[in-house]
Amino acid sequence: MTETQLVVFDVDGTLIDSQHLIVAAMEEGFRAEGLAPPSRAEILGIVGLSLPRAVEALAPELPEATLERLAEGYRQAFVAARERGGAEAHAPLYPGAREALDRLRADPGVLLGVATGKARRGLDHVLESHDLRDLFVTTQTADEHPSKPHPSMLETALVETGARAERAVMVGDTEFDIAMGRAAGFATIGVAWGYHPRARLEAAGADRVIEDFAALDAALAALLGERA
Repeated sequence: MTETQLVVFDVDGTLIDSQHLIVAAMEEGFRAEGLAPPSRAEILGIVGLSLPRAVEALAPELPEATLERLAEGYRQAFVAARERGGAEAHAPLYPGAREALDRLRADPGVLLGVATGKARRGLDHVLESHDLRDLFVTTQTADEHPSKPHPSMLETALVETGARAERAVMVGDTEFDIAMGRAAGFATIGVAWGYHPRARLEAAGADRVIEDFAALDAALAALLGERA
């Protein structure tokens, strides 16, 4: 009998293109504190970290109380965006994402999961808005685990699915995804269409970097074949 394979995906920058929402919410949080916002590149560079870690990375010189207010301002900006117009509901899936997920889900030997820096509320909104909930058998979020690159999310996904790390792959667009996958013993696939450039993914140790979802199946087959 073929051993179960587990493929875990990041969300922002990997499955959905939510960069304009993330940048706008972070800018709003900084301006509410009377602070000049970081650049767009700086904000996208910390996507994937949990929110407290993200604001600390953007403004390490600020006192803890200010960082807490920045994080809360970001949360409030995102909630307001959802109430105004759906927020992530209007963040498109990347081309080929749904088709790739459907192909993998149709394989009885493959289980799909999510490991995201989003909070549970945010992930639920994404899954419901894009009709993705039934595709994933395990979903891990930042408010239930230490921030990436800590391997807790992936270790829990293994426990929940019964899969082995040797038969598991992490797919993401940031160095934090790659580092998390490596720490958990997963093979790793970086996606070049997200928020960290190919060079950063390769430097983090990605086993493969792909340019589009059409290349995902072959990359998975090659990596899992190497680890059989």
